[in-house]
Amino acid sequence: MVLSSNIFNSVEELITGNGRAKTQKSVMPKNNHNPPLLRRHLKNPILSAADWPYPMNTVFNAGATLLADGSTLLLCRVEDRRGHSHLCAARSENGIDGWEIDPQPTLMPDPENYPEEIWGIEDPRITYIPDLKKYAITYTSFSQGGPGVSLALTEDFRSFERIGDIMTPWDKDAALLPRRFDGNWKLIHRPTTSGMGAHIWMASSPDLRHWGDHRLILEARKGSWWDANKIGLSPPPIETERGWLILYHGVRITAAGSIYRLGLALFDLADPARCLLRGDEWVFSPEETYELSGDVDDVVFPCGYTIKPDGDTLYLYYGAADTTLALATGSIRELLNWLEDHGRPFVPYTE
Repeated sequence: MVLSSNIFNSVEELITGNGRAKTQKSVMPKNNHNPPLLRRHLKNPILSAADWPYPMNTVFNAGATLLADGSTLLLCRVEDRRGHSHLCAARSENGIDGWEIDPQPTLMPDPENYPEEIWGIEDPRITYIPDLKKYAITYTSFSQGGPGVSLALTEDFRSFERIGDIMTPWDKDAALLPRRFDGNWKLIHRPTTSGMGAHIWMASSPDLRHWGDHRLILEARKGSWWDANKIGLSPPPIETERGWLILYHGVRITAAGSIYRLGLALFDLADPARCLLRGDEWVFSPEETYELSGDVDDVVFPCGYTIKPDGDTLYLYYGAADTTLALATGSIRELLNWLEDHGRPFVPYTE
């Protein structure tokens, strides 16, 4: 019997940097009946440990923003060889290559003053706040009690005003909306409760420090769905004329481990806690070798995006297998059209 060279679960051996053999999954075969909404850049992965100016293990899960001069800044999660993470900025004129990386960590954990950061800071999301003329960075602070959400403000990504922890463990995958609603700031976040799953919530604050009015806005599905039991916000919401477009990750638990994929949902522009549409299918999934094999296999995990001057072209920056940073491009208009064709109103899930 002759076996196809691209059989679904074929693997090959490679030697990792520490000299250990590791099985690497082959690229998954494509189904041409699922046209891609998000297209991988040919230069992927765009950043890896080999690019870094100081010793570290991996780089992934970067927040992203456009600076005043039109250049792209990525605030990258960098993990050291203890397993602790810090944040480091990389800048590029075109958002693809020619990255200038800070020679030292840009934002380090400060457990002496912020004990919730004792085991590192991770997975930043960046929102520019016009009223404050500052960038708000939400990130995961890894405390002895588990991961929580912390907030810092900056004008230049050189100096930072730490607000501190704003959501206690277990909580993560948070981002601020860029303006107030009825006088209150809005934060999307993902608390986790034992036995009840992990869902997406929204909280309100008059001052960015005291948070309340917690509302469930998107629920993980159940059973065999691709986004059953555990979901979370990926990059910050994208403001469009039709509403707030959200890319969220869903985690499918399989016998071989977890698979992180991306889905779409649309929320009301004036009431961002009200979900208008949610897609049933995922729109982006691990397929390439650098997504299928790494420190954590089968992961695509975006934390940031930029939008080109045409107002439609999306540059989505994502962590691949918790090991490298990659780029996918797409059209906001196409994502919205797909969601209108394939989405349905969200109701508390019972199926």
